[in-house]
Amino acid sequence: MSVHPHLHRHYVQACQNLGQPENPFIAHVLREADKNDKNRQTKGTTLKIAGNNHLVPVQRVTDDDLQVLASVLHNTVFVTGLDLRYNVLTDAGAKHVAAFLQENSTLQYLNLMFNDIGTSGAELIAGALHRNETLLYLRMTGNKIGNKGGMFFASMLQINSTLEKLDLGDCDMGTQCLIAIATALTQNTSVKAINLSRPLLYSQEEETTVHVALMLRNNSSLVELHLCKHEMKNFGVERLCEALYENSSLRYLDLSCNKVTCDGVKFLGELLKRNQTLEILDLNANRMEDDGAIHLSGALALYNRTLRALSVVSNNISGKGLVALSDAMKINTELSYIYIWGNKFDEATCMAFSDLIQRGRLEPSHTDVEPYEVDGRVHLAELAHGLRQHHYWMPSGGGAMSRAANASLAIAAVSQH
Repeated sequence: MSVHPHLHRHYVQACQNLGQPENPFIAHVLREADKNDKNRQTKGTTLKIAGNNHLVPVQRVTDDDLQVLASVLHNTVFVTGLDLRYNVLTDAGAKHVAAFLQENSTLQYLNLMFNDIGTSGAELIAGALHRNETLLYLRMTGNKIGNKGGMFFASMLQINSTLEKLDLGDCDMGTQCLIAIATALTQNTSVKAINLSRPLLYSQEEETTVHVALMLRNNSSLVELHLCKHEMKNFGVERLCEALYENSSLRYLDLSCNKVTCDGVKFLGELLKRNQTLEILDLNANRMEDDGAIHLSGALALYNRTLRALSVVSNNISGKGLVALSDAMKINTELSYIYIWGNKFDEATCMAFSDLIQRGRLEPSHTDVEPYEVDGRVHLAELAHGLRQHHYWMPSGGGAMSRAANASLAIAAVSQH
């Protein structure tokens, strides 16, 4: 095994050997990696070959390109991360990914989000993870693997004991595989974060939420859980809260883009009174309104001292509820991140949050609003800050790991990436 292989030189040779044309973007990334040789031996290298890169000319990676790249990386111990998001990889490319995962013993991070991998590709990749003992973080986001593809990952979670973070959001998974994944996580002790956002659910019975709640009663390792766009209503939230009374590991709960009203937020308020673990609560794009905001404010002001970040963006909250949240922050000094844009700001709201910021109680980088004054009146402008502002995209100017834009990474990060 070569300790200092020249990636670009080996890539050119591999293209010739396999009779494949060079991909200029891959060649560029490998040349840059060769220049940064000093950092390899201590920290490892992540090759960022994202197809939505706007800073350099991009020729998106195909299945044939990946076959060449996999042969180059076969014996490179310093490559610990591979970012292939937004390319045109299909099930044929997944076959190369699977073979690489079965043979490689150094890769820790693999990002395949928004390629064209389907059910058979999911079967190959999940099967490779039955034996792989090094990969810690896999992102399959946006690949339409469907319910059957999700079942292969559920089976993998019963066997693999290394993977810590799995992103299966926007994968068109259904009720059956969500229940199977929840069942597998009841026994799995290695997964610390999972994204199950935007499944395709056709039932109004919230069976999947019930099974996730049952899992949370027994799981003692999960730190981060994303249940965005689950059509979740108050019944489902009540089941989750009942389970989290007994859970002492979950720190980050994402319930954004659901149908939770003020009645459902009552259960979350009761949870915050009793739970001593939760640090991030994302309720973005629900329907809590003023009554819900007041329920949360009471719990945060009088009982809870562990929650550090709260998002209530776009919840139809007016001044009464928003001022109550600002008052809770004056009492509760642990709550240091709050996101409120998309609600109904009145003069009292603008004054309340301007006061929090000017007094230093609320850091400007810890919220998504910024006060400004016109004709003696205070208003609030929007800032590009949030819990997961850059989850799906990377700004062309860099800075995707900004703490202001991705506060959750600073609070409850569970892996390097």
